[in-house]
Amino acid sequence: MKNKAPFILFLAFLSAISGYLMSRPSLIGRIGMDLFYKEYRFLKTWWQGGLTVFSVLLLLFLLQGYAQARLPMRKARLLHGIMILLALGGFYYTWLDFHNTATHRWLKERFHLGVYLFWLGWICSSLYYLLTKRRAAMTSIQPFINNTP
Repeated sequence: MKNKAPFILFLAFLSAISGYLMSRPSLIGRIGMDLFYKEYRFLKTWWQGGLTVFSVLLLLFLLQGYAQARLPMRKARLLHGIMILLALGGFYYTWLDFHNTATHRWLKERFHLGVYLFWLGWICSSLYYLLTKRRAAMTSIQPFINNTP
């Protein structure tokens, strides 16, 4: 866990920035959150949005770490590659949604950038596991010695 602590701090920092940016929508976006989209009110407080982003990123990071430890190297790499593709797909879908839906377009660039940072954090988590070497298991295999002559 020691070697993962700097990366988890990086995710926390990225989440704090994301939460701050998502808490700064345009005036029309704020009014929309107050009147119509009440389930997104938590995004107006930077630490609540940041904590939500960090929780999801940390969950994804831990699940991918579990898969990294349990799966054979080839399957783990394939999984991380698929996760990168899913995150890129989510990034693209979010970009399309922000540019083609009027109510989302009115939130403005700061809010959009905060959401994009979530997808970037997920991609970074996958790259972390793709680029770090897995430690060899420290097990010694000793053959059963038969003491018979």
